[in-house]
Amino acid sequence: MSNQLRLSLGPILYYWARDDVFEFYRRIADTAVDIVYLGETVCSKRNLVRTDDWLEVAEHLAAAGKEVVLSTLALLEAESELIRLRRICDNGEFLVEANDMGAVQLMRGRPFVTGHSVNIYNEYTLRLLAQEGLKRWVFPIELPAETLVEMQAACPAGVETEVLVYGRLPLAYSARCFTARAHNLPKDDCQYRCLDYPDGLMLTAQDDTRFLVLNGIQTQSAHTCNLVLELERMRQLQVDVLRISPQARHTDRIIEIFHRCINGGLALEEGRQQLECLMPVGGCDGYWHGGAGMLATQSHAPVMTEN
Repeated sequence: MSNQLRLSLGPILYYWARDDVFEFYRRIADTAVDIVYLGETVCSKRNLVRTDDWLEVAEHLAAAGKEVVLSTLALLEAESELIRLRRICDNGEFLVEANDMGAVQLMRGRPFVTGHSVNIYNEYTLRLLAQEGLKRWVFPIELPAETLVEMQAACPAGVETEVLVYGRLPLAYSARCFTARAHNLPKDDCQYRCLDYPDGLMLTAQDDTRFLVLNGIQTQSAHTCNLVLELERMRQLQVDVLRISPQARHTDRIIEIFHRCINGGLALEEGRQQLECLMPVGGCDGYWHGGAGMLATQSHAPVMTEN
């Protein structure tokens, strides 16, 4: 494995207007990110951007020198979704991020990436998937650094490791749509209310603690995972790729800060402080340190910003 850290941009987890998606990736083409994941991974009803559109964006980013990966749904429920999945897996040009075991089976014998929703918790699973064509895997967000130490020691040759270093944590998926439920709407007639929440719908506890974010069928952390202070340890562990998850604002700035931190142009603590000013709520890193995920073990009090 190379000790050169590369930056990736994960798929957009929210439902944005079509023009906003295209404009977003036009800006991303000019950033220092090395790898870009494209596609809908949360809800098949979010279809303002079609498969042909994603392929068009992919071509544009590839022409700009980015490695492009097409991401699949994490939860499939209908034959129409299987048809779309097969088309993505058979695209013949771009690497595929398999986000469920159905996609893994379709990619069998061909190079693929596994996303965070494919649970790789031990070296046996890692070796088994490597035999099927696994090229890169995303470390599960809820596991501590100590587990990554063990996994890296047993990682098969030729398999890269990717770690989410910035973004809200995707905690769970459900067949129910919680955003629709919050508006007293059935899932089949959700009226696409996710469009109203470009960074998800905040869930506040009775004591006014911002606890979770509802994102359609996906539940996320309210706080943003930020592991910028762990970059040197990532190098020591021979992590290959650092993933940033897109947010509605400041993503290009976030990429710039991480790029500067990786290349020594910005001190890690200064980078942490700058990143906290760009978060919708505040930072967390508890899972990485073996504690509760919402804890901010190495950061100051959250900096409140306008979303």
